[in-house]
Amino acid sequence: MSDHILSAILTFSLLAAGTTAIGLEMFNIRHAENATKQVVTLPRVTVVAHRKVALDVVMLPAVTITGHRDPTTRVAAETQASEPQRVQ
Repeated sequence: MSDHILSAILTFSLLAAGTTAIGLEMFNIRHAENATKQVVTLPRVTVVAHRKVALDVVMLPAVTITGHRDPTTRVAAETQASEPQRVQ
């Protein structure tokens, strides 16, 4: 019971906070002539990365997918394949 109440409070709080944030941004007036911008220029950085081991082949385990359908379900188009289809 308390988890339902807390979930509702959390949802309401998030909606209220989002609405407040959007409203503040809509009515925030910024004057370009009063704004002073400070720019910092950093030196150029070179990043070098190395691989430890290069793998040629990655072997994954075999996966068999078996699907079952309720016989009462209607199918719009049903086809019969001569061979079972495999997904690789």
